[in-house]
Amino acid sequence: MAVNVETLEKLERRITLTLAATEISSEVEARLKKLARTVKADGFRPGKVPMSVVSQRYGYSVQYEVMNDKLGQAFAQAANEAQLRVAGTPNITQKDEAAEGTMAFDATFEVYPEVKLGDLSGAEVERVTADVDDAAIDKTVDILRKQRRTFSQRPAADGAQAGDRVTIDFEGKIDGEPFAGGKAEAFQFLVGEGQMLEQFDQAVRGMKVGESKTFPLQFPADYHGKDVAGKEADFLVTMKKVEAQNLPEVNEEFAKSLGIGEGTVAALRADVKKNLEREVKFRVLARNKGAVMDALVKAAELDLPKALIDSETERLVEGARADLKQRGVKDAETAPIPAEIFKPQAEKRVRLGLVVAELVRAKNLQAKPEQLQAHIEEMSQSYEKPADVVRWYLSDRQRMAEVEAVVIENNVTEYVLGEAKVTDKTLPFDELMTA
Repeated sequence: MAVNVETLEKLERRITLTLAATEISSEVEARLKKLARTVKADGFRPGKVPMSVVSQRYGYSVQYEVMNDKLGQAFAQAANEAQLRVAGTPNITQKDEAAEGTMAFDATFEVYPEVKLGDLSGAEVERVTADVDDAAIDKTVDILRKQRRTFSQRPAADGAQAGDRVTIDFEGKIDGEPFAGGKAEAFQFLVGEGQMLEQFDQAVRGMKVGESKTFPLQFPADYHGKDVAGKEADFLVTMKKVEAQNLPEVNEEFAKSLGIGEGTVAALRADVKKNLEREVKFRVLARNKGAVMDALVKAAELDLPKALIDSETERLVEGARADLKQRGVKDAETAPIPAEIFKPQAEKRVRLGLVVAELVRAKNLQAKPEQLQAHIEEMSQSYEKPADVVRWYLSDRQRMAEVEAVVIENNVTEYVLGEAKVTDKTLPFDELMTA
């Protein structure tokens, strides 16, 4: 029997579902009889509860369950016959009028859109590259040294310098009044490493143990503390301790402490370079992938199903709640998070997902088994036991699905770069790593 599909607006459709009343009632009766075999009620032995009692207690819930099942089956069959790709869950409402002995329902829903990919030959994409030079290796080695530094008390006559660890008492006031978070005792921070606002950092430089100092500090307008953002405070600081940092020398002992098997400085630098090159490769790929996806979406034309946007928005809100909970925020599950703030991001994700899926289908860009294996093996090289990591991925379908998604994105990136107008740009190492 042909299904009549009514187009309402863009992607919205409506079909009528009809159920025979006798089919519903017979199914409800059958389920109640099955339930009666095990149901318990005061004054009756198990399996001996009268059907009238079972119907009174469970009739409504069983009726609701049967109706949902039958409507779901009817909708799935109708959508399949009409060859519809349904996006989201249908909204089903009962109609006032129906043929005798039947119940009629309207199912309103959205379908997946037609995606027009457009001509990628006119798309402009900037493809970046970056090199790992000696300066990058030197900087990374310095970071490793700082991770293993120690501190020792400075002579009393020495003032605090960049790189020192200082311990201070401080109190801030705005218009003569203390403010939340503006006071601390025995507070430690590293001078010149961006842990404090620049004005505060500069003010403590040169201070000696036992010295006190008052200075004004202007909070930035975009400061994370909204109560003090854009305001000027007066701070009183007392220096309690000044400790100089002691960096380990870059020698064989240092190399061995980092687990370098050969224990030489040359081997250390080679290992650092290999790790940096791996990191650079992934960052370059991620940046180029982002540029490709932006160009791909701009070239495509499609309507977005509201149901998919709503679903993605809800997923983003739940993700935000989970993040708040992980951070220890009280009542994170009920925190007021406006869904509207996630809508632009949800729309972007839905649009990109639909466009990528169509390109993958049209150009056969699915992930091949050898690509999956190669990607896993490459990721495993940054771990101590690569073989264990490979087995860990291969043993779980969810993890393999995540790998497959990445490989497909890589395939899409390579395809678009082969079709679009590409401009190559070499990025300085520091710019890539801080982006």
